[in-house]
Amino acid sequence: MPNRRRTSTRTVVLVGVLVYALLGTLVVGAVATNTFEAGYRYNGLVQRVRLALDPPPDREILPVIEVTASGKDHASEPEQLAAPKPKRPQVEATPRPRRKPVDVKLQAAPGRIFASQATKDWCAVAGVQIVLAMHGVLDNSEQTQRQLAGRIDEWESRRDSRNGGWGPSAMAQALADHGIEGYEIRSYASRQLALRDAAVAIKQTRAPVILLAWRGAHTWVMTGYRAKADPLQFPKARITGAYIYDPWYPRVSTIWGPSDPPGAFQDEAEMQRNYLRWKRPEGSYKYRDGKFLAIVPTVPRKEQAARRD
Repeated sequence: MPNRRRTSTRTVVLVGVLVYALLGTLVVGAVATNTFEAGYRYNGLVQRVRLALDPPPDREILPVIEVTASGKDHASEPEQLAAPKPKRPQVEATPRPRRKPVDVKLQAAPGRIFASQATKDWCAVAGVQIVLAMHGVLDNSEQTQRQLAGRIDEWESRRDSRNGGWGPSAMAQALADHGIEGYEIRSYASRQLALRDAAVAIKQTRAPVILLAWRGAHTWVMTGYRAKADPLQFPKARITGAYIYDPWYPRVSTIWGPSDPPGAFQDEAEMQRNYLRWKRPEGSYKYRDGKFLAIVPTVPRKEQAARRD
């Protein structure tokens, strides 16, 4: 996740001195060994020096709520009707819901909603900005994104991101501090369970879901889905893809490939390729490792708007 934090003047000076020394060492080594990845090692060393000099606070963060599979697919249960009793009117059985494909997408104007991340590290900032723009709280300008990024000291915690900066808790807290309350951090044992829960939340609240993609390294905003049946009526309905706002657009990743324009439909193959179990190189996270993560709305968008009026 993005790791931009404000530091004191003294810290900046110290970092500058150490970075200068490290740069000299790396440059000499790169020339001697013809190493083309010297820049990546250099950036890693700079980050470790920064964290050593200005570590993130160890403050409380929002809990991770584990969601487990529950309920049965209504369509798979045989309809059981009691035999009518003599001399009594027969009670009409409630019609079974019809199982058919659904295509749900939140109405939004990408030109007013979508925000491309201003730097390669600000996917979480841009993701939060997109959600706030959909709620009508912030605009999608780069200036607003930079202002949002500058407030990370209010929300960051080492427990949330061992690298410092934006983690799931910081994102949910940033939403709450802008008046959009009720977003929960949830974990799931399977991708389908995560997508079904996200689909139900979108249908019930008409609000977007934040997905932690690329093993937790990236932010996607889910604004709709396709499914083989309505997940509200059929809890085991298969989600066949999602509509995504990707803050990385219009960039191209050397690992993940080109990004798609805002609101593009990502089919099952793309979801399997991009939406992966949480696994971060900087260390372990007790309630996240090996799980699919999402930040999910619980309060309807209309109710959020009414609270602000």
